[in-house]
Amino acid sequence: MIEIEKNFEAGEEMKKRIIDGAEFLGRKTITDVYYDVADFRLTRNDYWLRQRDGRFELKVPVRGVKTRDGGIDRYTELESDDEIIQELKLPTSASIAESLNKQEILPFARIVTDRETYRKGEFHLDFDEMDFGFVTFEVELMVTDESEIPAAEIKIEEFAKSYGISSTKARGKVIEYIFRRNPKHFRALERVGVIREG
Repeated sequence: MIEIEKNFEAGEEMKKRIIDGAEFLGRKTITDVYYDVADFRLTRNDYWLRQRDGRFELKVPVRGVKTRDGGIDRYTELESDDEIIQELKLPTSASIAESLNKQEILPFARIVTDRETYRKGEFHLDFDEMDFGFVTFEVELMVTDESEIPAAEIKIEEFAKSYGISSTKARGKVIEYIFRRNPKHFRALERVGVIREG
């Protein structure tokens, strides 16, 4: 599956409007630990390796389809250790944790998120509040094929426009964390176009 997602700013009044008539799916606390090499090799290639509540996941960018909107992210998410090891070309003779350590792919961020999740029609809505004082709202659609990406992006744009939030910009939580905590890392991502602002 391919995730098509965009982050927005949405205050309490806007949130009430957005979730009106939506199905509440649950509330949970998530702990994410993000990994990279000291030269930011993974994130500079828009690869986001994290350990979420003890399980490794890797978001790999979809590059084959031109985006309509630079603020919309498109990723394939790998959730098995074998897939991640293969994608990152890690040694298969050790556990993923041991392989990462040997390759000096080490934690650079630990983020605890309180998340409320809703479904509204085909849209998956996450309202996140992070332990470093940041709040964001994410609209997500899942598609099975790259050919479906442009239509999904249009749907997200139209959903946002219908609530008057299409012009608001917001960073995702890990980008905001990097912005606040590691300007050198942030600038490195800007230079290669992983972060598109302004």
